[in-house]
Amino acid sequence: AVGVCESDKTDSRPLERKPSVRFDRLVRSIALGTRDADSLTSLAGRLARLDRKLGEKDRAEVERKTDMPLKELVNGLLDAVDPDRAEERAKEIFKTETPTAKQISEASEELLGDACKPFDSPEFRNSLIEVHQRSEQIIDTVSQDIVTFAGHDEKAKERAKAVVDTFKKFIEENKDELTALQIIYSRPYRERHLTYEEIKELAEAIEKPPLNLTMETVWKAYEQLDKSRVTGAGPQTLLANIISLVRFAVGQSDTLEPFPATVEHRFRKWISEQEKAGKTFTKEQKEWLGLIKEHVATSLAISMDDFEYEPFFEKGGTVKATQVFGEDLPTIMNELNEVLV
Repeated sequence: AVGVCESDKTDSRPLERKPSVRFDRLVRSIALGTRDADSLTSLAGRLARLDRKLGEKDRAEVERKTDMPLKELVNGLLDAVDPDRAEERAKEIFKTETPTAKQISEASEELLGDACKPFDSPEFRNSLIEVHQRSEQIIDTVSQDIVTFAGHDEKAKERAKAVVDTFKKFIEENKDELTALQIIYSRPYRERHLTYEEIKELAEAIEKPPLNLTMETVWKAYEQLDKSRVTGAGPQTLLANIISLVRFAVGQSDTLEPFPATVEHRFRKWISEQEKAGKTFTKEQKEWLGLIKEHVATSLAISMDDFEYEPFFEKGGTVKATQVFGEDLPTIMNELNEVLV
């Protein structure tokens, strides 16, 4: 069991006890009666992390199913495995300052039941898992109505041009309002540290009225106007692809390609520069560098904490990463965070 002060209850990293267990399996295991401290603290940590990433729409969707804020759900899970809280609860229930071990056990069972009760609802579990999936990597544009640009070529191009013009106008009008646009549009290269939250805010702003656009709509519009300079992004678009769209729209990129492709090009260039400078990497180091590159391509950055999650955890996590790269690890991470994004 773990004792956590109130201010620490939303810090997800120290609470992670089962990083190799997928989020959906962890959620469903609670519904099936799992009540061990490792599972509950891990779930609390994942939920705290999710809470920090959610936009208003997704947070409201989840909280409608429980009638409580996610932070309250997190605190309930942590209280349920906190022996001090169990003793306090026993004092409240049995009106005594010296509760017996049995009374504390009964109080602990009550806390566990209350904390896990929301997970009995299939509707809540499914909503939570869906929101988590969306927040991790992608925005689903399949379910929304999009411009297909079908029909006569000239009319289709006119509609495509209207979409592109609307998108460019949005960027111009909001370049000083949205942090992601400020960073992409005008900040010096070395100050361009984008976060997942900033990109998510930008994507949500584009989808809202009066624009009602999706990344796929804008991407298809550019493809319709100049196919030779556009590489398709697919029906489900990585959230990070919006970086590619904005850079192309403001003239920072000559071609429009999925963000991971840009990261791949920059990664190969970095490797080449390292080798020209006399730096060589072992086979194991190259494998880890590839994993770091893929993580940055979807999450925009890598930190030491990320090594405690999939896919790094299965290979030994932070300890192994430190062994593989030694004292060079922080420098390598900083360089890749800078040059890949």
